[in-house]
Amino acid sequence: MKCLRWTVAAAAIWAAPAIADTTDARCDIYKAGTDSAEKMIPCTFSQRQGYVTINREDGITHDLEPVGKTPGNFRDQNGQAVYRQSGLGDQGLIFRFPNGSVYVYWSTAALQPADPENPTTPFTTEDYDATTLLPCREVSETEFRICPAGILRMEDNQASIVVQSPKGEQFTINFMTDYVNATNREAEAVLDGDLWTVTINGEEVYEVPLAAIEGG
Repeated sequence: MKCLRWTVAAAAIWAAPAIADTTDARCDIYKAGTDSAEKMIPCTFSQRQGYVTINREDGITHDLEPVGKTPGNFRDQNGQAVYRQSGLGDQGLIFRFPNGSVYVYWSTAALQPADPENPTTPFTTEDYDATTLLPCREVSETEFRICPAGILRMEDNQASIVVQSPKGEQFTINFMTDYVNATNREAEAVLDGDLWTVTINGEEVYEVPLAAIEGG
């Protein structure tokens, strides 16, 4: 039985959008001291000359004014200190408030309602060569759930698979002839028989059958 292991950190193939005006986004709202989101809602994000405005669908607006010369330090319209963090990588930004946090994601795909006629939403065969549902889980979990994915196949049985993670983040796993990597993430990939097991950043596990990569 063939078993291969590769660990590769991919270069940034795509980056977060350059925010010059206003863009639609997704906001996950966390209360202070909790590690699960209270709610996930549409929002808009705008940035001009260092000033940031986050308009949330629940009627709350955060107007943030930069403070001092250290990037990421703000004061909101109520005079409270707010700190920006980059823990979401290319997926978005985190803003820490005294009473909680707002995670701003550039992708709004997770906000779309489930389509009973397309279980792989937001991926469709209009944009991809194929779509699929991949077994996925957090490293700390024992049971797999399913994550939708869109497959872009190439010659020589190569493919790029765009995955929507359990957190609603989208990223690409590239299955090339001599390596496996992921956009802006550490990827450790093991091929056992006809099944790839890919661990992302040591936190998430995805199972990808060769049939998904190579097609029928």
